[in-house]
Amino acid sequence: MTHHWTPSHWGRRFTRTPYWQLRRVGAQIELHIDDRVLPVPITAPPSLQVRRGLVWTGLVLFPGQPDAVRLDGLPNRQARSLRQALRDLEQARAQDQRLLDAEVALLAIRAWLAQADAALDQADAEGHWFTSEQQRALLQQRPTLPLDEDALWAVFDDPALRAQLPGEASRIEAELLRHAQDWTALWDARNGAHLQRELLYSRDLLDRVERQPLTDEQRHAVLCFDNRVQVVAAAGSGKTSTMVAKAAYAIDRGLVAPDHIVLLAFNREAATELQQRTDAALQRLGMQGVQVQARTFHALGRQIIGKATGRLPDVPDWAVDASLGFHRLAELIDVLKDRSHAFRTQWDMFRLVFGRDLPTAGEPAPADGWEADGRHYLHTLNGERVPDIDTCVIADWLFYSGVAYSYERPGHLDPSTDTYSQPPAMFRYPCTGLQHVHLASGEEEPASGAGQPPRHAAGLLHTCARQLRSGALFDILGEALSARGIVLDPNPDRELPEGGARPMPDAELIALVRTFISHAKSNALSTEDMAARLQALPEDRFKHRYRLFLQLAAPILQAWDDALAAERAIDFEDMLNQAAEHVEQGRYVPPYTLVMADEFQDASRARARLCRALVQAPGRYLFAVGDDWQSINRFAGADVSVMTGFADYFGHGQVLKLEQTFRCPQALCDVSSAFVSRNPAQIRKRVQSRAPQQGAALRAFQVGSRDQLRDAVAQYLTQLQQQLDSGAAAPGRDGRLRVFVLGRYNADRAYVPTDWKARHGHCMEVTFLTAHRAKGAEADYVILPGMLDRSFPSTRADDPVLSLAMPHGDAYPLGEERRLFYVALTRARRSVAMFSVRGRRSPFLAELVQVGAVTVTSLDGHAVSDTPCPACGVGVIVPRTGRYGAFESCSSYPRCEYKPGKVPG
Repeated sequence: MTHHWTPSHWGRRFTRTPYWQLRRVGAQIELHIDDRVLPVPITAPPSLQVRRGLVWTGLVLFPGQPDAVRLDGLPNRQARSLRQALRDLEQARAQDQRLLDAEVALLAIRAWLAQADAALDQADAEGHWFTSEQQRALLQQRPTLPLDEDALWAVFDDPALRAQLPGEASRIEAELLRHAQDWTALWDARNGAHLQRELLYSRDLLDRVERQPLTDEQRHAVLCFDNRVQVVAAAGSGKTSTMVAKAAYAIDRGLVAPDHIVLLAFNREAATELQQRTDAALQRLGMQGVQVQARTFHALGRQIIGKATGRLPDVPDWAVDASLGFHRLAELIDVLKDRSHAFRTQWDMFRLVFGRDLPTAGEPAPADGWEADGRHYLHTLNGERVPDIDTCVIADWLFYSGVAYSYERPGHLDPSTDTYSQPPAMFRYPCTGLQHVHLASGEEEPASGAGQPPRHAAGLLHTCARQLRSGALFDILGEALSARGIVLDPNPDRELPEGGARPMPDAELIALVRTFISHAKSNALSTEDMAARLQALPEDRFKHRYRLFLQLAAPILQAWDDALAAERAIDFEDMLNQAAEHVEQGRYVPPYTLVMADEFQDASRARARLCRALVQAPGRYLFAVGDDWQSINRFAGADVSVMTGFADYFGHGQVLKLEQTFRCPQALCDVSSAFVSRNPAQIRKRVQSRAPQQGAALRAFQVGSRDQLRDAVAQYLTQLQQQLDSGAAAPGRDGRLRVFVLGRYNADRAYVPTDWKARHGHCMEVTFLTAHRAKGAEADYVILPGMLDRSFPSTRADDPVLSLAMPHGDAYPLGEERRLFYVALTRARRSVAMFSVRGRRSPFLAELVQVGAVTVTSLDGHAVSDTPCPACGVGVIVPRTGRYGAFESCSSYPRCEYKPGKVPG
């Protein structure tokens, strides 16, 4: 059917348009004009615009184009049919395009489905896991379709269009349904079925590979052969057995050749144990002559560098041994002090003035002691008691700088409201006429407002917490004092008054710098990188303290590297980073298909980088086993975020858990798990015990004074022997009880009775270890003899300045100390006994008491019912007698002078 549209006689005359005619020929529009025929395509947006006037309608062909054609004179009565014809043609064009797009989409879907089926068929034929790497590759190759899913189904649901699609309707429908399904769930289900088949096929191997058959959790971890597998293993859950069994399974099933497997451990002892356990397992399975490598990270790194460069790097003893490294660093710092007066001054100023950080909003304020009315105070170097750390830092800076000052902060009791208030801190500087008011954190800013200069008029200087945190305060105060003739004289050897605060010891600052260097080098951070991190810190941080520390650490780090260069040597952090770089840049191609890493919770960023480099090529497998609850080696460069952020660093894979423990009884699992899980950043798991309960799993004893602790431990050992003699307790695995005495520090060895062997050596073995050295070991009974405040936990364990050298600091208060305590608790196969002193109870022990996990008793079993001091929270209220008769006060006197009923004022 053909339609014609042409201008009328009068339309042509009045609009002065040439003669033209539009024709619809099938699905096309043609323009006839001046003996020419122009096709008018049906497009979106339209190539023909219809503009209705009062009498005649005008047309524009190819609007917006340089060759646009304008026509006129079409009677309005014809415009309606033209518009309808154009709509019909547009609908037909759109339908044709949808059909064409649907055909293209179906062909692409059909090709991709064939690709996915082929990949699955190959995995099934080879008996392999369908890995995340394969899944990701398929998903990336999934075609981008010209129609979305709803539009594609709309074409299929139109009978007229469906009849024109290539293929049978049932096949097309099946392909559309398959394409739209949840492929990740399908692949997971496929791997689940594969796992069940492998469980049956490898049952004999998994029953015999270790002395005891593997648990279901262990079997799952062994058989899961994804590219990235993280195993979160509870204490005593058999992670070493799992690693050994995975190596044996991979060889038995032909998945990986023995010389393409490497097991990585953190020290020689662990590597030796892995090697021996693996060799024994392979022998047990009849694989004579088959061997896999167990290496330390550093031995592997050294080998890689040697093969990449032709020279094995040297690592001096002082860069390996922690004690030697500490002394070498101390020597380097002494040289820097001798060479630079400015460095020495800055070192001592940090120790004496800036040893403590300022709390951020919401953090509890530090305290050295408590007044009789319960208000906390801090000791200054000069011996004053001040109520806040802002004032303490200013006073210590003045003392260190040799500035004579007096401090006052008189309080005021309002009798009408019985409320006590204190004005801001006031410093006076004799013979200068200068008075200095400081507004500490939380106090109201001066009327001049933020950003306004301090007021010097009339000899009055105002400073605030914001200026202290930025460091501007010390410039302002120094200028004000200098203007009045005061000469600053920094002197670390100035004699400290009686009762003055004790500064940070040199050894403590050296240890902090050593930890900082480990993290900085592990993370390959330059001084410029760390300066940028400093700049990015939020303003509520004590940035001046961070700045001073970085100014100290930068030349020390350079001196450390210079000392290595002088011996043509590198340290462990250099070794790991250089080895990783050789692999990353292709200068060394590792032969390993399966890389298994033990104790991954203690991995540094350098170790993690090397692991990632080893498996960066396609078809490689990383199997990392660890427990973030036991990450306790931050001082050696460990970064727990490598474990908690595993997927972010290594890519998507499987996260499996070994939650069954063969060591601790369930009661001890529950208490220790709840304790360490208070940190929300820890990976959640529910530890289930397969060990029988043998008496009370957790006990706590209290003695009157610290010098009674060793006798208390001796009495407890005697009680254990009596239980053995009476049959109330069974002997240990070798006929003798194994007992660990675990200290936070080596000094806690003093609590071990010197005569234990003479008295109990025939039935028990007593071993002292620090909690750090006890990780990986176990005993029947564990004794924690030093559960005292400021001892366990150590309050110096987590210095915030380390965040400058770490990707993700552990923000939870005393997070590492909490994990260390968890490690100590979970060394016991039967029971843990904690010992404390009246009024010196560890906050960790107090927390366990508060949640009802344990009751503190005397050695004869009577419950201790002390009233905690409401001021310090550590001591207890005890009766005393003075010159005016009986009264009550805190047992922590003189540190805490709180007396019940004392009114502030």
